[in-house]
Amino acid sequence: MKYYNKLFLGLFSVFAFVVACTDLEEDLVGDFTESLTVPGVSVDVSETDGSSQAVQDQIGAAFEKLRNGTAGHNDYWSIQTVSSDEMQVGQKGGDWYDGGIWLDMHRHEYTPASGPLTNTWNTQYNAISEINSNLAKSGLTANEVAQLKVLRAFFHWRLMDVFGNVKIITSVGSDAPQSSRADVFAFVESEILEALGVSAITAEMDLTNSDLSTNPKKYRINQYAAVGLLSRIYLNAEVYAGTPRYADAATAAGWVIDNGPYELTSEANSSVKNLAQRVGVSTDPENLVGYPAMFAPNNQDNVELIWTVPFDSNKGGGMNFHMMGLHQPSQFAFNFDSQPWNGYQTLEAFYNSYEDGDVRKKSNFLVGQQYSYSGLPLSDWAADDYNPDGTKHLPLNYTPEINELAPNSIRQSGARMYKFSHAQFERNDKSNDFPILRLSEMYLNRAEGLARAAGDWSLALADVNIIRERAKVSTYSSITAAEFLAERGREFYQESHRRTDLIRFGKYNDAWFEKSASADYKTLMPIPTDAIIASSGSLKQNPGY
Repeated sequence: MKYYNKLFLGLFSVFAFVVACTDLEEDLVGDFTESLTVPGVSVDVSETDGSSQAVQDQIGAAFEKLRNGTAGHNDYWSIQTVSSDEMQVGQKGGDWYDGGIWLDMHRHEYTPASGPLTNTWNTQYNAISEINSNLAKSGLTANEVAQLKVLRAFFHWRLMDVFGNVKIITSVGSDAPQSSRADVFAFVESEILEALGVSAITAEMDLTNSDLSTNPKKYRINQYAAVGLLSRIYLNAEVYAGTPRYADAATAAGWVIDNGPYELTSEANSSVKNLAQRVGVSTDPENLVGYPAMFAPNNQDNVELIWTVPFDSNKGGGMNFHMMGLHQPSQFAFNFDSQPWNGYQTLEAFYNSYEDGDVRKKSNFLVGQQYSYSGLPLSDWAADDYNPDGTKHLPLNYTPEINELAPNSIRQSGARMYKFSHAQFERNDKSNDFPILRLSEMYLNRAEGLARAAGDWSLALADVNIIRERAKVSTYSSITAAEFLAERGREFYQESHRRTDLIRFGKYNDAWFEKSASADYKTLMPIPTDAIIASSGSLKQNPGY
């Protein structure tokens, strides 16, 4: 390990120049230093590179497709989030108008020409094409084939969830007729059950004949990930196929809870170094413990995560939450190598749904006066932000309150997403792994499945209260469907669940901040114009568009 003992400010100016002007490929990082330590901050590549979860196999290229759109701007994550009551991308004067696409997404006025929808469609089908190419190779093991088929089912599930009636593509270079949503649901279910080696999910099922393994490596699909994915799909079966499967959702979730090697993240089993720690801010902890550790840049080994997408700032980009959400001056809190974009803002009502004292509230958001790495209060230097007396340079103070969606959403308004916390000296891409499935979802899926199957929400109490105890808020003595939905929102903020959850609860078309009630057909996104044109008549647009 090399130590640099010169003054921090002088070193930072040199280091920032190097990071900004150099593409630090993996071999260069190794030559530069395995660990770079400066006064008060240590950057250790091995802490975030995910090597402990890496798998050597023949299907890596297919799994790498998960990085596209899962945790970045202008694709799947964005449409799942901005179309819900979680976040907005407000127009800030001349910034973030972008042809009105984000205002339209927020107001449910999206059209078939929407760029983010086209990106989402293409990203999923490009991934499916890569998987089909992999499946066409000789020499794959039975386990690799099973994983690829479940992965292909996952991407078809995304398409079904967002667009409804889509094409099922199962071979390289092939086309297919447009399938009904119910038929896509049946295909997704059958592919996962086949990989599991069973005809149905039961609490006592024997998976010894499954081609999927129980290997707990989080960057691949094992038996627990496949059953957990079925739990999610069954929970939404009534939306997708018209037939409720709530009991099956509860059974699948319960099987993962009872048989998997996973634990809910707690202060006793999860502690990682706080890579965002600022030397001049006394409230920054040295370590992240419990819930916030699950989403940190060094979260790859967390005990609750079942299936994750491996992001890495050097060799696995695609996650840029810090760029998407923070205002430019926050660069100096975390020493980013470039200025953030100041786009995404958490809606006030969503932020206020958290109780004070909820560990998730503290972990998930940045609010209030922001401070530099050395502890100095940051100012907002935006040309059109002023103090009440007309002077410039307001303090950089993220307020939960948002004045408007457009045209002049105040640049500091809205709590900012911080669930996937940052590392000092981060580049434009983050290294936090993104959970596709984690154990908390299994508890809440089981709770909701049991309650809906019996028509009795009290049956959800036991599992919901386990999650609330972890969040250090009081347990419920009774619960309603509306409160259960709110609890899911608090738990899964920023994880792409919200649009799907709102639809299942019949709340997606409700009015919320700067959005009027929308028509029922808006629960499906329009199939992109480009896709319809390219289909030569084999794709039919969703009703209403």
